[in-house]
Amino acid sequence: MAVDLQICEDPARTCAELLVEVASGGGHLVLAGGSTPRAAYEAAAAQGGDWGRATVWFGDERCVDPADERSNFKMVKESLLDRLDGEQPVVKRISGERGPAEAAAAYEDELRAAVPPEFGLVLLGLGPDGHTASLFPDQASLLERDRLALGVEEAGLEPFVPRVTLTLPLLGGGQQIIFLVSGQSKAGAVSAAFGPDAKPDPTVPASMLPPFASEVTVLLDKAAASGVPGP
Repeated sequence: MAVDLQICEDPARTCAELLVEVASGGGHLVLAGGSTPRAAYEAAAAQGGDWGRATVWFGDERCVDPADERSNFKMVKESLLDRLDGEQPVVKRISGERGPAEAAAAYEDELRAAVPPEFGLVLLGLGPDGHTASLFPDQASLLERDRLALGVEEAGLEPFVPRVTLTLPLLGGGQQIIFLVSGQSKAGAVSAAFGPDAKPDPTVPASMLPPFASEVTVLLDKAAASGVPGP
């Protein structure tokens, strides 16, 4: 399928507007961890909107305590949830502190109990190695087609702690798939995953997601877009 590359002056703000729109409609959102989305979450909280009917899921989590600085939940709580006025969304946290296998099984049960939810928006990042969520190059998780959530014993990039990740078919099933990417260090990964010659490649996990999706949008700053032709 076609991938829509959008070069934005402020990709985080553009992303925030999309998050607020889906949340205000009472949708289910899958949020990304890592450092890049923080500015988008802060901007979304500042924009307001009605988050009280929304449900927040996580695309992946590090197997640490939720108060640990490495926790994706902690980052989302500080940058988004704690800043919201009004009612909080329903938050479906991955209990990473239970370990990769147990936490993945518990989250899969929760996802299946939701029958499964129709995600209005799935927000993903992109690592310089081409990974997304906690789907790392050449790992067996890329071949999983039945499970919704998996334990990842060995992370392919720092922090080197076990993870839990949603799988490609589930992540690709959202109504909107948004990659938020910034910085020169990501330019090569953007080209490999989404450039004109890109094709599904297990050495570039993000390249394997578009075939599962009906719509993929990549929000880029100029530095991250430097490796591909402009839209």
